[in-house]
Amino acid sequence: MEGGGGAYGAAKAGGAFDLVRFVQQPQVLARIVSAVFALIVFACLIEDGYTSGAEDPTLFCIFNHNEDACRYGIGIGVLAFLACIFFFMVDVYFPQISNTTDRKYLVLADLGFSGLWTFLWFIGFCFLTNQWSWTRAEDVYIGADSARAAITFSFFSVFSWGLLLTFAYKRYKMGVEDFAQSYADPSPEVSTPYSSYPNISHESYQQPPFTHTAEAPEGYQPPPVY
Repeated sequence: MEGGGGAYGAAKAGGAFDLVRFVQQPQVLARIVSAVFALIVFACLIEDGYTSGAEDPTLFCIFNHNEDACRYGIGIGVLAFLACIFFFMVDVYFPQISNTTDRKYLVLADLGFSGLWTFLWFIGFCFLTNQWSWTRAEDVYIGADSARAAITFSFFSVFSWGLLLTFAYKRYKMGVEDFAQSYADPSPEVSTPYSSYPNISHESYQQPPFTHTAEAPEGYQPPPVY
């Protein structure tokens, strides 16, 4: 289905790009905030998430020596940051996409990814918080503030990606409703019977004015023949 102007919450395809109006959109603001949160999380873990002991120079994760905790936080943070950049570019070019099916797939991708990352950020927050609670104070020489920042912004990311999930769902629902309103079932063709000629009753039948055997009136004399 082509050319659905305004489909899935976007402006009509081919319209002029307004930067101020674009940045003021709620989903764009939420995406920028989510990207900043993700950047803080993986930057803190890369910079100060690994430390070494006084006697052993081997690096270990400050979250209870659990390498999986640092890897998990860095992994979801980097992927979330890259996804924010990708969907930010999608938001920029979305109004220029005239194909409604392509818009639908992009909105579904945003919806699915936002839902998945909302869940992963929640798992990450719980995981990092649990491992930090088991971390011994003597094992943390530096990086305690960075660890707390990673936990805090993981928690904030749950809500920012939850907002992205909500906005994506609204856009998808809007597109479905627009499609339902614009689509009308073709009315079945009712086969009308051929119009029959009106029944002519015998009472309404009139005899022709001339008949072959006309009776002469009484007393009528034919003219003489000479």
